[in-house]
Amino acid sequence: MKTSGNPSSMHNKGVEAEKYIKEAKETFARLWKVQEKEVYFTSGGTESDNMALIGAARANKRAGNHLITSSIEHPAIINTMRFLEEEEGFRVTYLPVDQYGRIRLDALQEALCEDTILVSIMYVNNEVGSVQPIQEAASIVKAYNKDILFHVDAVQGFGKYKIYPKKLKVDMCSVSGHKIHGPKGVGALYIGENVRSVRSFMEAASSMICVPEQKMYRESQEFPWQQRDLRQLDKKVEKMRMLKQHFIEGVEKIENTTIHGLYDETSAPHIISVGIAGIRSEVLLHALEDKGIYVSSGSACASNHPQISGVLKGIGARQEFLDATLRFSMSEFTTMEEIDYTLDALYNIVPMLRRYTRH
Repeated sequence: MKTSGNPSSMHNKGVEAEKYIKEAKETFARLWKVQEKEVYFTSGGTESDNMALIGAARANKRAGNHLITSSIEHPAIINTMRFLEEEEGFRVTYLPVDQYGRIRLDALQEALCEDTILVSIMYVNNEVGSVQPIQEAASIVKAYNKDILFHVDAVQGFGKYKIYPKKLKVDMCSVSGHKIHGPKGVGALYIGENVRSVRSFMEAASSMICVPEQKMYRESQEFPWQQRDLRQLDKKVEKMRMLKQHFIEGVEKIENTTIHGLYDETSAPHIISVGIAGIRSEVLLHALEDKGIYVSSGSACASNHPQISGVLKGIGARQEFLDATLRFSMSEFTTMEEIDYTLDALYNIVPMLRRYTRH
């Protein structure tokens, strides 16, 4: 029977679990260039986001009740902000974005006030791949009031960019294991040493962590993130950008399609948001699934509850694409053969589905 080890226990399973957690903390601390005590583990990106936002808001409520985020955040952020707004009385400002999905820094500057206690902005948008000016945004916030906490949801950016929280001037940073080919159900949260209020909240929660045996890595194995040598990161990103460009050039051969957001080197290398007019995204998604191609409509974490994407609305996407957009995601393991197979499938499926679509 599989058993679990509590890293706080003195028996062998507990000692073994503590060893793996310690090694993982050392790895993340090295990757982020932070101290090990600033790294906390969670059940995933969503919990990391929840802990950061709720912990920061509650711990600093005496200083103010104003929170700031963008209008195109992941549901893990948007839903938590709405909870804080509707259930706990906080006031939330949702920053507008430009047509490419980037926050307006002038709007951030204007939104800051004496009651602002927290700003949360994602590193890479999960639907259209826009990369946010995090360092510039954090500098604006800290120049206004150094005590305002800045959180970044880096789930989509970690493993694609070299992310150093202290250099970015952020206080908290969320990532998820499954985005770097690690085990599912594991996330990490950086909390700066100076953020004592949130750290106390996390330290109380982290004492209950248990590590299932089947999720442990044996001494003979390296952790997946250790195998992802950062010295090779630039080469892997370059490969993804080349595949992305090839895919976009192929998609543009299909009539009445659009690529949402930017797709040059200022955008994420692994996300392509494609609008294909005349076919509902859900229909095309399942048609591709029959070919063994798995894509997302809107946010992957919320796509089992179809609704019009707030991100597409936020960037001003045309009406015909609001319910006709798919997100294609790649990784360093994606091949040119897989890209060409997907393009061939689209060339065959799209004309067929359009013929049977009611006008």
